[in-house]
Amino acid sequence: MAATATIMLAAAGASCIEDGFTTSPADQPTFSVDTLKMGLAFSEEGTPTHKFKVYNRHNKGLNISKIAFRDGGTGSFRLNVDGIPGEAFENVEIRANDSIFVLVEATLPSNGGKSTPLEYYDWLDFTTNGSTQTVVLQADIIDVERHHGWDVKSDLTLTTKAAYQIFDSLVVRPNATLTIPQGVTMYFHDSAWMRVDGTLIVEGTAEAPVNFIGDRFGYVASNIPYEIMSGQWSGIMFSCLSRSNKLAYASIRNTVNGVLADSLFLSPQPALKMVNCQVRNSTGYALQALHSSVEAYGCEFADAAFGCVGLAGEHHVFNHCTFVNQYLFAYPDGEIIQIYRLDPDDKYGAIKPTTADFSNCIIWGNGGDITPGSFDGYNVFFRYCSFSVAGTDDANFISCLWETDPLFRTVRDEYYFDYRLKDGSPAIGAAAKALTRPETATDFYGTTRGSSPDLGAYQSVAN
Repeated sequence: MAATATIMLAAAGASCIEDGFTTSPADQPTFSVDTLKMGLAFSEEGTPTHKFKVYNRHNKGLNISKIAFRDGGTGSFRLNVDGIPGEAFENVEIRANDSIFVLVEATLPSNGGKSTPLEYYDWLDFTTNGSTQTVVLQADIIDVERHHGWDVKSDLTLTTKAAYQIFDSLVVRPNATLTIPQGVTMYFHDSAWMRVDGTLIVEGTAEAPVNFIGDRFGYVASNIPYEIMSGQWSGIMFSCLSRSNKLAYASIRNTVNGVLADSLFLSPQPALKMVNCQVRNSTGYALQALHSSVEAYGCEFADAAFGCVGLAGEHHVFNHCTFVNQYLFAYPDGEIIQIYRLDPDDKYGAIKPTTADFSNCIIWGNGGDITPGSFDGYNVFFRYCSFSVAGTDDANFISCLWETDPLFRTVRDEYYFDYRLKDGSPAIGAAAKALTRPETATDFYGTTRGSSPDLGAYQSVAN
């Protein structure tokens, strides 16, 4: 594919027309960046638009005599000045105390199939009054294996540390197992979805997790990155035919519904086991389990418009999990944890009522902590958990911390979301060692919990 790029320069604002232009070599434009970092980019696919500013901070106009790529450039970029395409331009004027924007797009070549991003550069020279200044353009190229209507009908193990782009759907058929090894990233295009009718095995590690994310890079607006933007793809659905799924060190982000486990059949094993996973940024639920058992160890369920977790029917275990809702784009519609279908004598008949055990967990954020109502007489227990609301222990809530801020590292106003604990957090060392399961001996980042474990998914200091 022919490499293309567009750089557009447009006057920003207006000022009085000056009487003339400075010709002094000392009078030069200044730039908002020395290096324009365009971030991660797929090879042979257009990048988002990036921009920087060129300023004239002088009391007379500047005439940039030439704007061009050094030595003709790499062939991966092209300029457009005031709507006119080309590779070099002359006599670009900036009025006194004014500026212009430079917009940059690129289509970049293959990185040779390497499993790690390749840094790619070009140099854009600005010549003014006999002196030349340069803005460096830099992107990280990765190759992806592209799929349309990907249908996995038999057992398949993907290539370690590779990247895959799914444009519409990925379906694992009944009796087939899809195994995704450590370091793989699955990029999903707008509205793409994944359904598991067979079995999904994710084998990430602390050193090389497996990512399920949207395929858009750059910024939604201003300084809001697509990295935290929900609703970019549909999410992962485990259907009623699916069995024996296990996700380890998986990070699932930017979805409509992060993980949906929907089963009307009883299974001799939990429908889904998750170990040290992250599910965050969803326009629906982060996790929803309908008549389907879930075991989650050391997992984060965060930032979802409908609520972080919704459970209806079957048995669930959550150990050392963090449930937190600071959803950025609206106030959450429901509680952080929602538990339904407790009564065994309802219309569902043979389907088991909801039972759940939460231990060493953190529940904190907007929308309320738990579905209103009493758990008296039902098998729903919270042991050594921290809540943001006021409350008291009883037969269902045992040795809990109430009305407690866990002091996350997150700075919401700066769009920085990190749900590890700050120094001084009341959750540090507050977990019950006896309740720490073997699956949660280390956290997502590989930190060992040791003899004095913290509440929640993340251990602050190895011990």
